[in-house]
Amino acid sequence: RSENESRKKTASFSSYSIEITKLFYPKFVGSKFNTYFCTAIIIYNNVMAKRDYIQTNKDWLKGKAQDEGVLSLDKGIYYKVIKGGKNDGVHPTPNSIVTVHYTGTTINGKKFDSSLGGAPVAFRLKTLIPGWVEAIQHMCIGDKWEVYIPAEMGYGRQNIPGIPGGSTLIFIIELFGIA
Repeated sequence: RSENESRKKTASFSSYSIEITKLFYPKFVGSKFNTYFCTAIIIYNNVMAKRDYIQTNKDWLKGKAQDEGVLSLDKGIYYKVIKGGKNDGVHPTPNSIVTVHYTGTTINGKKFDSSLGGAPVAFRLKTLIPGWVEAIQHMCIGDKWEVYIPAEMGYGRQNIPGIPGGSTLIFIIELFGIA
């Protein structure tokens, strides 16, 4: 090992690493430069990690779209029929109040919300995320679907408790009623 290599110190932030040599370290300890430098690296690494997370979600959705039995809707939404309903041609509109049971997860399987364990819940469709509005308008009473919603049709880049920004959302939705 060279003398320079032995002086290197590695600081790790997220999954990225930077090397800071001991040659420079004494000059910057406690300085404003050091504070700004470290803050900039942390921000940069958070941005890079977020980009990686968003790309991972996009790649997952692209792969899921190729799975057998997965069908597409407009705006990048996909779904898989778990159980078919009445198929009577009656579908909700954005102004409809829909009664459903649902469970929401992220691509890593982390559940962030569910109506199971209680009575089905009722929502005015147009008050929900765009992905729900789009998907449920294609469902009939009795349908139970697994719906895959890209971040742009969910919460976008916004962090919601339990849902990191840029997340593809997975919902199992069963439609019980339309009013």
